[in-house]
Amino acid sequence: MGEKKLGFATRAIHDGQEPEQVTGAVNVPIFLTSTYQQEEIGKHKGHEYARLTNPTRDALEESLCSLEGGTSAHVFASGMAAITAMLTMMKTGDHVVCSDNVYGGTQRVFDKVLANYGLTFTYVDTSVAENVAAAIRPETKLVHVETPTNPMMSITDIRAVADICHAKGVELSVDNTFLSPYFQQPIALGADIVMHSTTKFLNGHSDGLGGVLVCTKPEQAERFRFVQKCTGGILSPFESYLLLRGVKTLAVRMKQHDANGRAVAEFLAGHKAVKKVFYPGLADHPQHELATRQQSGFGSMLSLELGSLERANAFAKRLRLGYLAESLGGVETLICHPATMTHAAIGAEGRARLGITDGLMRISVGIEDVEDIIADLDQALAGR
Repeated sequence: MGEKKLGFATRAIHDGQEPEQVTGAVNVPIFLTSTYQQEEIGKHKGHEYARLTNPTRDALEESLCSLEGGTSAHVFASGMAAITAMLTMMKTGDHVVCSDNVYGGTQRVFDKVLANYGLTFTYVDTSVAENVAAAIRPETKLVHVETPTNPMMSITDIRAVADICHAKGVELSVDNTFLSPYFQQPIALGADIVMHSTTKFLNGHSDGLGGVLVCTKPEQAERFRFVQKCTGGILSPFESYLLLRGVKTLAVRMKQHDANGRAVAEFLAGHKAVKKVFYPGLADHPQHELATRQQSGFGSMLSLELGSLERANAFAKRLRLGYLAESLGGVETLICHPATMTHAAIGAEGRARLGITDGLMRISVGIEDVEDIIADLDQALAGR
């Protein structure tokens, strides 16, 4: 019998983070160096130049690879840098199928930047697997799925879509930012690549940008290492250190995010000022059963419909504990207005097609005492 695999929380603390050999420091040091002394011509100690490798970044990549169950991980300066690097696998004439309700920045870089180089993109509701099958063409090379989606919280059946992709010789990438590897394991469900904005739950403290691609194939690893080397959009040693720090507490943070998220969703679902709550943990969510089967938790991301821009703005201005701010996944409760923040770039027509109204607010429920979060939301909704 093989050695039993260590648990998630144990791996989050230890994989890639062994004590430093010279001093025994239990935290991976921040190696603030741009270059490395070589012993003689052609002989070095595994590092030549910091754009290629850095010991702090190497430790982080080993850690994230372990948590997602991949074969390699590659960190970048932001989530958008990571997703752009992923698309360097494509060539002029290639086609990508993408979830229609992705983060607005993803669609922006696809349509406003990468389309200029001869790539084509088709956006479909990937919560219906048949839509993916119908959108795949002979020139399709990649299907990119975000689940749950931002901000409508729609769920895609990763295994079903992976089966469709692989039957047609197409790779599947999954944006796992909203749930983290603690609650969702896309590679175990058939995904070929997993990406994150590590800025969010993996970091968890709203103090560092980053992105990662976790691979399953040697040719992917070779490609992404080459992109890191050539384009230089790599994560700095200091932000790699911050992310390693965040990952160590990922398991305990996600448990509290999930507990608070469920409680806040239940409270909002029963509030007279809220017209609708979008949260896969609620029994009336259209993909609740799928979310229960595919995820090990529901997390802390939810959206609520308040009915108008006026009501949304009044709610935002009354907040005392929650912050009206971009981003998500921090220990503090963050609340955003997708129509003017995350999805402003897709335009009014694009938002209307996806159901992103002027009255929609997205909440990243933090890990404060849940009674305090609910009291703040209640007074903001009631206007007290």
